[in-house]
Amino acid sequence: MLVSVIIINYNTFRVTCECIESVMRHTTRVAYEIILVDNASTETDPLEFQKRFPSITLIRNHENSGFAKGNNLGIAHASGNILLLLNSDTMLTEDSISVAAEELSRNKQLGALGVHLTYQDGQYQNNARKFRSIRNELLDLFRPLLFLLPYRRRASLMLNQYFKGDFDTVVDWVSGAFMMFTQELVAQLPERKLDERFFMYGEDQLWCYQIAQLGYDNMFIGSTSVIHIANASTEPAKQLRLLKLNTSRELEIMRYRKGASLYYYVFKAIFCAKEGLRYLIKSLVFRLFKYRIR
Repeated sequence: MLVSVIIINYNTFRVTCECIESVMRHTTRVAYEIILVDNASTETDPLEFQKRFPSITLIRNHENSGFAKGNNLGIAHASGNILLLLNSDTMLTEDSISVAAEELSRNKQLGALGVHLTYQDGQYQNNARKFRSIRNELLDLFRPLLFLLPYRRRASLMLNQYFKGDFDTVVDWVSGAFMMFTQELVAQLPERKLDERFFMYGEDQLWCYQIAQLGYDNMFIGSTSVIHIANASTEPAKQLRLLKLNTSRELEIMRYRKGASLYYYVFKAIFCAKEGLRYLIKSLVFRLFKYRIR
């Protein structure tokens, strides 16, 4: 078993170095290679990575082609039978790669596998996800009623913010910050590669949907944890812009899943009203207190 760890760098030299160091420090039970794809960074000469980490494979992209294309470029150079897409702003604190690879190897029914992600302050990120649906959007609007259910039942029904990441479970999709799958699976995807229609954001959900369509189960394991800085350090104004972008991505993915159907248009009306109110509340809090609500 060989795990190919694929990391995309774009002008994040320091945190990318910390990510690579954490992989090397904590990964002990499985053989691995690190493939670093630099998306035409200008901050630091990418050759500095090679000087600091001579054992990695450095791929210098001639342009910033985004997350999906960058990962496909890394996959094309991967020798491992297991692939791990690992964000440059993650940090391992234990041998999470081995834990995930062993789980993936045990269960041939698994498609994409993710692990427990936390912010730097230890707060759990909601990276065990359900696909959007009319039912779940309506249930979320009446969330006090959901809290009348036992935790395990509520968590299994809704996942997302209703789940604490404290048990292993089959999910609809997991975050691309730590997403593991096999080379064999990639060969079954459309065009035998990860879908590149999105430059950034939303692609992990899209990939997991396509993986599920192949008949695989996507899985979240809560027994090992990885720090993901994510957007926790991004200024609140940018967070609000990302909220708008993510709303657009959700609608694109729903249209891909359901087509231009009545279901899609009913979902769009409910979802846009709900997210519009959420955006207004976050904007108001930011303007009044300069504080970002996660």
